[in-house]
Amino acid sequence: MDILIITAASAMLLYVLSAARLGMDLSRGSAVTLDDSGISLGIGAIAVILHAIYLYQGVVAESGLSLGFFNALSLLGWMIAALLIAGTFLGPVLSLGIVMFPGAAITLLLMVLFPSNEVAELQGGWPMKVHVLSSILAYSLFALAAVQVILIAVLDRSLRRHRAGGYVRALPPLQTMEALLFQIILLGFVILNFSLLTGAIYITDMFAQHLAHKTVLSIVAWLVFAILLWGHWQSGWRGRKAMVWTLSGFVVLGLAYPVTKFVLEIILNR
Repeated sequence: MDILIITAASAMLLYVLSAARLGMDLSRGSAVTLDDSGISLGIGAIAVILHAIYLYQGVVAESGLSLGFFNALSLLGWMIAALLIAGTFLGPVLSLGIVMFPGAAITLLLMVLFPSNEVAELQGGWPMKVHVLSSILAYSLFALAAVQVILIAVLDRSLRRHRAGGYVRALPPLQTMEALLFQIILLGFVILNFSLLTGAIYITDMFAQHLAHKTVLSIVAWLVFAILLWGHWQSGWRGRKAMVWTLSGFVVLGLAYPVTKFVLEIILNR
């Protein structure tokens, strides 16, 4: 068996093991600390490293990046998992691993099953690569925010119904989770600004074929998150209103890149 296939299979297995162990930690029903889940995160970190090795071999080329749909999806899954690992040292995001690690394993599996050998030459050299990667990084952060806001909604509903048991009891306090949510959104918003700025500088025609809708939808998503952050700091937006705006911005940004890329490459074969 090819060494790269073994690397990918090992990464997928470790992602699943990490999520399963983290689920067992949370099932105890008491707050989970970084010390409690050190083994889970260690397993996840090894999975992220192995995933990165496979990604590098499949995506990076001298003339550009091989970012077919499934390669790009795997890169997105890896970046989300990597951000989750890094974020555990800054805030209580451990619970997100139950969803994000298996998700990263699935994106890696799809990359293995449907490899892409087409290399897109990126005009502008490394600055253009920075633009592409910053766009994926921003989307990854908003994906984390979307899952975080769903957990907040579950926790809030359980507290209102006085059913805070099991996994819910193991989650951080609602106020802590909301504060972390807006920190993630703010960071994603800053990187989205950088992505749009570099795109405006290095893409000669942002309204060219297949770019017009991405540009417009990215700007719409930027406006959604800008209004959300403004509403939070000026009017104290939180709870259901924050959930609706966060998920709306995430969906719009998803339409700008992953969904469009899927339609063009997989359905329309362009």
